[in-house]
Amino acid sequence: MKDKIESICCIGAGYVGGPSMAVIAEKCPEIKVNVIDINEKRIERWNSNDLKELPIYEPGLSKVIEKCRNRNLFFSTSIRENIENADMIFISVNTPTKVKGLGAGKASDLKWVEACARQVAKYSKGHTIVVEKSTLPVRTAEVIKKILSAYQSDSTEMPNKPTFDVLSNPEFLAEGSAVYDLEFPDRVLIGGENKKAIMLLSQIYSKWISEDKILHTNIWSSELAKLTANAFLAQRISSINSIGAICEATGADVREVSRAIGSDKRIGSRFLDSGPGFGGSCFKKDVLNLVYLAEHFGLLEVANFWESVVHLNNWHKRRISNLVVQKLFGTVSGKNITILGFAFKANTNDTRESAAIQICSDLLEEGARLKIHDPKVKREQIEICLNAPTKELNKIDKNIHNNELMWIKEKNLYEAIRNSDAVIILTEWEEYSDINWIKASKIMRKPSWIFDSRSIVNPQKVNEANLNFWRIGDGS
Repeated sequence: MKDKIESICCIGAGYVGGPSMAVIAEKCPEIKVNVIDINEKRIERWNSNDLKELPIYEPGLSKVIEKCRNRNLFFSTSIRENIENADMIFISVNTPTKVKGLGAGKASDLKWVEACARQVAKYSKGHTIVVEKSTLPVRTAEVIKKILSAYQSDSTEMPNKPTFDVLSNPEFLAEGSAVYDLEFPDRVLIGGENKKAIMLLSQIYSKWISEDKILHTNIWSSELAKLTANAFLAQRISSINSIGAICEATGADVREVSRAIGSDKRIGSRFLDSGPGFGGSCFKKDVLNLVYLAEHFGLLEVANFWESVVHLNNWHKRRISNLVVQKLFGTVSGKNITILGFAFKANTNDTRESAAIQICSDLLEEGARLKIHDPKVKREQIEICLNAPTKELNKIDKNIHNNELMWIKEKNLYEAIRNSDAVIILTEWEEYSDINWIKASKIMRKPSWIFDSRSIVNPQKVNEANLNFWRIGDGS
């Protein structure tokens, strides 16, 4: 094992691998960082001269890429070459929930992790430190170790016999602030068995992070800590949204309730903002992973508790779409509805598990015509999420079948609002808090409704524009 890391390879150029390696490259210019992926189009976008074409939007990311790319940060599809030359390899691939077979709907599908482990075992030379970066179920490291060990035993006669150490180094990034979270993390967690391997990874992070924030654990605790952190955050979101529903029924205001309980030092104010429900790549997947783990070990009460977090989140999203239908006289068939925001949160173009997908799908099934606006999400991405091609609303034949889904992506905010019966704010983009509601009122169809699921609109300005207004968790 070397005394310092000179070359890093990251398998997976997605939401975790790309930004994580970019920041490491920026902070450690003496280390060569190669990010590899089998998706050629994704790699082309990472290498695009137009930084607006990067596959991931994160504030500050384009500046880091511009600074480090082709200096000590490289993106490619050259898997074998980069694995052979790496002292340390990060596995940062997707771990989707299984859709069939044992554990379907809850357990993670580890096929990409297993494929990576086999590639690492096949192409590595000398000693390589393998780092789990993906969010993984507890004891995944054991799977990786077994695959690596199997290849080791087959290469006993090789002159440069590969040897390995496996570490767990989960990410704790919030999309929309990933670069900031990487540069100023609350903590860095490293789990493993070999102290020297742990220290080599710690030395990389210590270039910009104080040692008291670099925590060492055993590998199983590290894996479980990531699932637990996301489960706790998801639970807080479901909890406050359940209270928001009670507020609407009783005349209370969830913002006032949140402020009151958030001032309690034992609780704190983070993740107490009521919204349309949690989304993103991790929360639902990780909670269900925890459910599967509890069921596997016979802890059914534990499994039921965590599964209720997901059930309530799903119910909450449908509650919003049902409420829209009820407010619009019980039907949205043939009505134009503006959707403001399709990303699961502001400052990202990620739509995975976005509440907008469920709410838009519900409204389309009810016969609504949707005009969708989002400053970062592209039309093609929405088409995939909704599994429905866009339609030109002004060219729709009056004889068209009622069950055909109809929506368009609008680039201009006020064109999205024009001729709509209702506006639904689903993502907290800053520009949505500055809408001129008097202007909007003049171009909407009366009676007009504004549904604010993010509490970013000034109610007084909406009322002054003579618009009907609903705000999440507001019982007034």
